[in-house]
Amino acid sequence: MKNGFFCLLLGLVCLSGHAEEKMVALDIGRPGAHLPIFVMTQAQPSATVVLLPGGDAGSGKIENGQPTSENFLVRSRALFFAAQVNVIVVFRASDLKSLDYEYRISAAHVQELAAVIGHAKQLSPAPVWLVGTSRGTVSGTAAAIALPEGSVQGLVLTSSVTNTKTGFIASQKLAQIKVPTLVVHHKNDGCGICLPREAAKITEGLTSAPVKRFQMVEGGSDPQGNPCRGQHWHGFVRHEKPTVELITGWIRSPHN
Repeated sequence: MKNGFFCLLLGLVCLSGHAEEKMVALDIGRPGAHLPIFVMTQAQPSATVVLLPGGDAGSGKIENGQPTSENFLVRSRALFFAAQVNVIVVFRASDLKSLDYEYRISAAHVQELAAVIGHAKQLSPAPVWLVGTSRGTVSGTAAAIALPEGSVQGLVLTSSVTNTKTGFIASQKLAQIKVPTLVVHHKNDGCGICLPREAAKITEGLTSAPVKRFQMVEGGSDPQGNPCRGQHWHGFVRHEKPTVELITGWIRSPHN
């Protein structure tokens, strides 16, 4: 079945090449299952960013066709779109109750992301970049390693998972990543498995990346709640716009 027919589940429809945004149900080849994605397209995108949220990658309640998750990437999607890129936010497959570390490095999850990339390329020939945050960095790293060469043109890791039992970034085969890679972390990130001092070392393992950069950021205000959630420094709270501008600027012109 071609990706153009993948969006007929749950009454949702595919996007045309015009500027619009919509929830789409992507067929992932498992009986009765689909992958919810939020797609924002414009007429002449310079790139497509595939945003990989952390946690269990839930969308939150869908209100007026919009996901309400407070994850950094989900709530910043319009900022990415303003940089003249197509945006695809990837949520948890409908047949999963959670999206744990082990699943995020599995072949099944990589195949889900391959379907997303295929959909992105049907919408536009623009280069595709994976952008993960928190647990989403585990997914992004695994996909960048496992997907065939040429599938994606770059990788961005924000609030990277630096220490956990399965799948943390340094435990993966970073030397097999052969695309430009940007690592962004907040100086005050207080999440115990996403330590700034360890994130700063990730680029050391990217020995095959043609361009790589680590960027520590500061700024924001009024962090609240769990230090591993989106409304804390971990989620670049009230510093979303400068962080997204940093990312999209680097995507336009990767440099060490």
